[in-house]
Amino acid sequence: MYWAPRHIPEIALAVWQHIVLSVSSVAIGLVIALALGIVCARRPRLYAVALTITNIIFVIPSLALFAFLIPFFGLGTKPALIGLSSYCLLILLRNIVIGLRNVSPDILDAADGMGFSPRQRLWRIELPLAVPLIISGARIALVTVIGIATIAAFIDGGGLGTIILIGIDQEYPEKILVGGLLTALLATIFDFTLTWAERALVRWR
Repeated sequence: MYWAPRHIPEIALAVWQHIVLSVSSVAIGLVIALALGIVCARRPRLYAVALTITNIIFVIPSLALFAFLIPFFGLGTKPALIGLSSYCLLILLRNIVIGLRNVSPDILDAADGMGFSPRQRLWRIELPLAVPLIISGARIALVTVIGIATIAAFIDGGGLGTIILIGIDQEYPEKILVGGLLTALLATIFDFTLTWAERALVRWR
């Protein structure tokens, strides 16, 4: 009984591993999706292809995707990061492209009239105006990944999923409950924080 109070350091380490794994995956996915989104925003056919590929990845069951990566990258954090980053791409790419496409043509014409180059217009006008939608995509992706990251315990990826998995193996309900509740709490905290940031950016814009 009362396993949690006697294992605070172990739980804290699992929480930290879960945060690092989830945030790192979304950060990697955001870099890839941003580069892809900038290219796809003005190319509908390329965007359709990219959307189809990322959608196919997104619907693959997480355990199956991790198992597919094991022969190439082994067990541990690396395949977990690759798999979780892949799940982010659909959400992030869609929001980035929508954000860039929703910039008013009048604003773009005004930027052209002021002599902005396409690169200057992208970095100084389009991306700043698209930031609220990009943050919204990052919020959804992060909440999604926090949940999926529990499955990474099956491939030795660490995090709160390890506590849940051990609890299942040992038929120890308290471990399962602690891991599940902390995962839900992390998702709620990040959802609230990024929702606040998104609203603040909308007001600033």
